[in-house]
Amino acid sequence: MAPSSSSSSWIPTRTTLRRRTQAPKPSSAPALDAADDASSSDEEYDDVCCQECGSGKSPAKLLLCDKCDRGYHLFCLRPILVAVPKGSWFCPCCSSKQNKLKSFPLVQTKIIDFFRIQRAPGPVQSELSQGKSLVVNSQRKRKRSGSLVMSKKKRKLLPFNPSEDPERRLEQMRSLATALIASGTQFRDELTYQPGGAPRSANRAALEKGGMQVLSKQDAETLNMCKRMMDRGECPPLMVVFDPTEGFTVEADRFIKDWTIVTEYVGDVDYLKNREDDGGDSMMTLLSAADHSKSLVICPYKHGNIARFINGINNHTPEGRRKQNLKCVRYSVNGECRVLLIANRDIPKGERLYYDYNGDEYEYPTEHFV
Repeated sequence: MAPSSSSSSWIPTRTTLRRRTQAPKPSSAPALDAADDASSSDEEYDDVCCQECGSGKSPAKLLLCDKCDRGYHLFCLRPILVAVPKGSWFCPCCSSKQNKLKSFPLVQTKIIDFFRIQRAPGPVQSELSQGKSLVVNSQRKRKRSGSLVMSKKKRKLLPFNPSEDPERRLEQMRSLATALIASGTQFRDELTYQPGGAPRSANRAALEKGGMQVLSKQDAETLNMCKRMMDRGECPPLMVVFDPTEGFTVEADRFIKDWTIVTEYVGDVDYLKNREDDGGDSMMTLLSAADHSKSLVICPYKHGNIARFINGINNHTPEGRRKQNLKCVRYSVNGECRVLLIANRDIPKGERLYYDYNGDEYEYPTEHFV
């Protein structure tokens, strides 16, 4: 679902919601203390019911307003919350943020400043056309060889194909800027290493338990091509929209071919051990090390890109699983871990983007996702 933050006034529980991380369960207190805490908590919140559905069931999912103390299930709110928000939380009746979202101004100079574009958007097909020509020439050379030897082809990643119309690209970037400002996130299209977090030297793919996929030289150049296009203001053909149920979500704004790099998942890099009690729903596994203390996560709360607003599927239902059109893949790129969101089938224009939050861990609850 739509990204949110972590801890506020909520019904105490001995489990912590997590997303896409292999964090162990928080260590529990001694048995007697835990029992006493649970008992007192149960008594304190016995009479709390959700204002939407009228039920007091699922107390661990009941969120209390910091002003009026009314309760709301996370999954009964619109848009649905998938984790307890950080800091204070106010119910729809008490919230002072009921006004409409303010759109980022559609002014080219402001967009260029916001996204730190290196120069004004120019012809978008030049580099893509050059890359396609190289592929065609390579295929011709192979045909001339006349070899009858058949080999299994490894699929190559494709660069995203920006919209040709510069005005449309400005619309796409405005939609992202609006969502970033509303969520208090500063745009950044690369992993960031902040003081107090994990240093860049900690991001070593060699530490990954069981090994990690290595991005080939050709695929690495494709990724670099995507970065260069972004630097010029040639963004992926994606539109961020606000849905009353899902919150911010992302739609394809033109046809996206299977195996296309849609975006890289970025944000601040930190050690998982520092974030084990962070119930935020936007953390992404970056490095799952054999030595747990060296595992890393991406936290896009302060810095991030459009990946933060791509939502997850409900992997508890066949209908939810059928909606998945992206996959999350972790690669070693020049010895560092990187996370890419890649189309796993052709995606028509107007279709919303979804991927499975859980990957191989299946630790994150998605039963209330739409």
